[in-house]
Amino acid sequence: MTNSFCLPNSLLFAVAAALLLVLTGCCTANRTASGSSSSQPQQAVVAVKKNIGYSDTPIIPGTQWHVHDGERPQPRIVTPGATFSHLAPPPSDAVVLFNGTDLSQWTGSAGEAKWKVERGYMEVAPKSGSIRTKDKFADFQLHLEFATPAKVEGNSQGRGNSGILFNSVYEVQVLDNWENPTYPDGQCGALYGQTPPLVNACKPPGQWQAYDILFESPRWDEEKKLVKKANVTVLQNGVVLHHKREYLGTTPHRQNGTYNNPHPPEVYIELQDHNNPMRFRNIWLRKLGEYDKP
Repeated sequence: MTNSFCLPNSLLFAVAAALLLVLTGCCTANRTASGSSSSQPQQAVVAVKKNIGYSDTPIIPGTQWHVHDGERPQPRIVTPGATFSHLAPPPSDAVVLFNGTDLSQWTGSAGEAKWKVERGYMEVAPKSGSIRTKDKFADFQLHLEFATPAKVEGNSQGRGNSGILFNSVYEVQVLDNWENPTYPDGQCGALYGQTPPLVNACKPPGQWQAYDILFESPRWDEEKKLVKKANVTVLQNGVVLHHKREYLGTTPHRQNGTYNNPHPPEVYIELQDHNNPMRFRNIWLRKLGEYDKP
């Protein structure tokens, strides 16, 4: 007679479940450690078309490139994490500029801000014009989230175009650059017409993305001599695009900017209407303080 030992079915099930959890945990840990996830869409490298920029514009000071030079190297592609502070509550000392319900903190170029507000976001309405904050601020941390149109129309600068402008003259570009090459100093996250972003950290059209921007205003002395240029740090979806990068001046189209028009350190924050139905949400600002100040 042969003796046999059999585990109860309930115990076998428990052992199998525990083994499955261990294997799943190992796979998750490996995936997290490698920093990649198969669920994240991967942006393809698209061949750059000819004539996407200009060669008859001035040379940008300190570079070999023309303003909006299509031959300038394209920023390399980086796949950002799944989310980065999306819809996170603002800090306790933040000035909330848009809470998803109204445009009470904003004004239009000719009076009332006329962008559409629904489902917690604002959207550029046709022919409504750019909007800007009613109040001015100097030296601040700005958070906002944006989405380019899910329906892809146009290419290069004609696709999902907007901008974040400080005092209407210092721009951080907003653009749909998912598999959509353009001249690099006009790419999403560029200091427009001056400095391309370090990388292309864009998400697909229609997905929410986050900008975290630290802006320091320029300064002039009493004799209107420039003593400090404006500078900016920009993160897109948690990826650094610029770190304390100085503006060479204002950011006009096809021209080099200047600091010829002194202004107070306090500036408006403007969201640009560039004829695309861009969406924005969760906009707040923190004033940068000083060390050892209560």
